[in-house]
Amino acid sequence: MVLLQLSAGRGPGECRLAVAGLCDVLVREAGEAGLAATVLETVPGKPGLLSALVRLDGEDGESLDSWARSWEGTVRWTCPSPLRPGHGRKNWFVSVARVVPPRIEDLGIRESDLRWETFRASGAGGQHVNTTDSAVRLRHGPSGLTVTCDTERSQHRNRALALARLGLALRARAEARAQAGAQERWALTVTVADRGGSAVRAYAGPDFRRERRGAARPTHAVTHR
Repeated sequence: MVLLQLSAGRGPGECRLAVAGLCDVLVREAGEAGLAATVLETVPGKPGLLSALVRLDGEDGESLDSWARSWEGTVRWTCPSPLRPGHGRKNWFVSVARVVPPRIEDLGIRESDLRWETFRASGAGGQHVNTTDSAVRLRHGPSGLTVTCDTERSQHRNRALALARLGLALRARAEARAQAGAQERWALTVTVADRGGSAVRAYAGPDFRRERRGAARPTHAVTHR
């Protein structure tokens, strides 16, 4: 299992549209590569998505890791702005980073503030897909946030995934509040500083057509305001 997070960082609305479009592209291309991609969580933006957390699975761990690394970094979307007709800028950027399930101490929260519940994961129609209580629900008392994970057959892996999702949710809430209060930086992951030609992938047009290496046009660094 690999977790990837797509983020618009401090980018404008077009970058949030790019996150939504690239999320669909990632899922489709993963399937074409023989991998399974599942969108676990999204943070809505107006418009598009501020971020998306995607889980990748594959039988060959080495191939899975290699394919995931091909997405890590800056992804460029070249398209005239769908939001501002006539706007001169046509290049929009999304950061993609691997998410490692954290330890409780990494999140800066107290274990006593967490409440874990376990239950059996169920399939369609209420059929149990597990005979043990492998699914987990995690509640964080001070924030009131609750996350549920039942995709893994192992309770240990579901707990790790729940902590990762809680960590992202806590960070998103804190940074959204900072933005609302003082217009400070809003980034769910490390904001990509280099917005130039070092994009690991490039797509173009409203249909997010893949641009191969050598076909992408050079761009210039952009400071988001």
